[in-house]
Amino acid sequence: MNPKVDFYFDEAKKWQKEQEELREIALECQLTEELKWGTPCYTFQNSNIVLIHSFKEYCALLFFKGALLSDTDGILIHQSKNVQAARQIRFTNLQEIKDQKIILKTYIYQAIEVEKSGLKVKLKKTKEFEVAEEFQKKLDQDSKLEAAFKALTPGRQRAYLLHFSSPKQSKTRASRVEKAIDQILEGKGLNDDFKIK
Repeated sequence: MNPKVDFYFDEAKKWQKEQEELREIALECQLTEELKWGTPCYTFQNSNIVLIHSFKEYCALLFFKGALLSDTDGILIHQSKNVQAARQIRFTNLQEIKDQKIILKTYIYQAIEVEKSGLKVKLKKTKEFEVAEEFQKKLDQDSKLEAAFKALTPGRQRAYLLHFSSPKQSKTRASRVEKAIDQILEGKGLNDDFKIK
């Protein structure tokens, strides 16, 4: 156990016992406990294997390369079409975790083997992402905007493309594009101005 991570479990208002049980399981698999992105993360030789996180409706184990795991028990969840590599196993009560302890360890050991083997998830290239019609129109009309967008790193480009294309209504997509134009022209990514308070 890493004392720097204790506060996360001590201060958990929801899913505390469930997360403590998940912590115990991860540590029993000889993983190193660290704090990353404000949440407990378990690594093998400095490579991220699994993390514990909680939501309103459930807590979960998130496998960083879950897409490469053999889901023999049918418990891995693909959170959304935009998530390429990670997969979750979700829990809504402590007994559920206790009942699946052996299975969870099997998945963790499998994830360690995936890491040892050097396997990588084949990620979609930026050009394979959908470009919202509202954003494409702006790019076609404004060569400076097009040049600024192309100058962004692929990760920043993907973040914008996902942000612009996810709303169902055209009005919302157009609003998101308008709000982001100045930031793109400044060479900034979607979350570059985000500050933790």
